[in-house]
Amino acid sequence: QVQLVESGGGLVQAGGSLRLSCAASRSVFSINTMGWYRQAPGKQRELVATITSSGTTNYADSVKGRFTISRDNAKNTMYLQMNSLKAEDTAIYYCNADRISISFGIWVYDRWGQGTQVTVSS
Repeated sequence: QVQLVESGGGLVQAGGSLRLSCAASRSVFSINTMGWYRQAPGKQRELVATITSSGTTNYADSVKGRFTISRDNAKNTMYLQMNSLKAEDTAIYYCNADRISISFGIWVYDRWGQGTQVTVSS
């Protein structure tokens, strides 16, 4: 089975930047829409941004103008560049892929990574 692996989280001061990465654990044919979600302590998981296989993006209002989602389809990897970080961005960030083609005609659905902690100190 294929898994998603996040990296790049850490501790940063308010106003700083971090770049998250999410990669498939093995070679796959293709990945449909990918997205970043986050969950702060005591809160529900929320959408941060999504990107389709053709590059169409969507952002939560709270991160528009500060975060940029991108992907490299050749590497089956997605990124989240986070700038001007705020204390309220502190959360565990999860990546998601809604559909992955692992071989010809075989798909797996709704895969999640294990999460990476982002902590922004004020």
